[in-house]
Amino acid sequence: MNFDFSDEQHQLRDQARRFLAEHSTSKRIRQVLDGIAPYDRAMWQEIAAMGWLGAAVPEEYGGAGLGYVGLCVLAEELGRSLAPVPFSSSVYLATEALLLAGSEAQKEELLPKLAAGDLIGTLAWAEGSGNPAPQRIKARISGGRLTGTKWPVPDGGVADIAIVGARDEADRVVLALVRLGAAGVHPETLTTLDPTREQVKLTFDNVPAEVLPGEGWPALEQVLDRAAVLTAFEQVGLAQACLDMAVAFAMERHAFGRPIGSFQAIKHKLADVYVATELARSNAYYGAWALTAGPGELPLAAASARVSATEAAFLAAKENIQTHGGIGFTWEMDCHLYYRRAKLLALNLGAAPWWKDRVVAALETRNAA
Repeated sequence: MNFDFSDEQHQLRDQARRFLAEHSTSKRIRQVLDGIAPYDRAMWQEIAAMGWLGAAVPEEYGGAGLGYVGLCVLAEELGRSLAPVPFSSSVYLATEALLLAGSEAQKEELLPKLAAGDLIGTLAWAEGSGNPAPQRIKARISGGRLTGTKWPVPDGGVADIAIVGARDEADRVVLALVRLGAAGVHPETLTTLDPTREQVKLTFDNVPAEVLPGEGWPALEQVLDRAAVLTAFEQVGLAQACLDMAVAFAMERHAFGRPIGSFQAIKHKLADVYVATELARSNAYYGAWALTAGPGELPLAAASARVSATEAAFLAAKENIQTHGGIGFTWEMDCHLYYRRAKLLALNLGAAPWWKDRVVAALETRNAA
């Protein structure tokens, strides 16, 4: 079986890499890091114009119809470039939640706007620190009104809509659509390691909300699985960028009359990063296949991709700093930008131990069957 990308997908990758190399520069990333802007609006508008936001959205809802594999290609390049835009929140989370659980009317109204970049969306499932679990959801929706607090919410300060996990009058977990410009929504920006991906606490005080007709917790789990695969591609792109940066520096930097890359201590570290990155890439490809193969394949593939990519991204970001030595820890170098993003991505869908448990659970289910 051939798991390689098609010629068209390779062309999409080349286009994305050229665009992001030109636009997602260190200077523009640092403008967001320094708080000059919450995200790069100009880049976001150009990304929307190229149709990336609707990559996996069906054409009848205004999408580009590239499918999930095309979206995976874009995700890897966005991870490589550290693009400071709310892509993952709007595309991996809000859009996928609407596709899975939204009514036909909600899809027809919102998906074209999300695909065009006219709306930014997010998913609000967490209520404090901890991994996803139905018992952790305490927010309440009654009579079309939502009350509760959600945090951290990715890009919650710039999003126009949020899909919120809550409990209805029958104490069932449901997903609800909330317009974040409504009265009673109170955002509070949180301090995190990576300000280029904003995290917010959202307090809902009797806010109008529309319940999505799809199953609540099962739909939320599927959204997290899909997002795990797409995030894994971001992490693979990040790991590869760190490896490339470390190798380039090791070939250029000399000590004792030799490039430091010729020393075993450096070579072995970078070889470990290469192996971890290629293992993560293999699992991410498995996840990309599972996104289109059917829901039965996705839980194991998503959890495997998530675990291996999280480990690879952190290892690559850490060893990139170590390879650069003392200068790698300085503000002027870009190494810390990758380290910040690696740490954030490791936690934004639940921590690695929770995903390891899902690998075990998926294997047990498969063996029992």
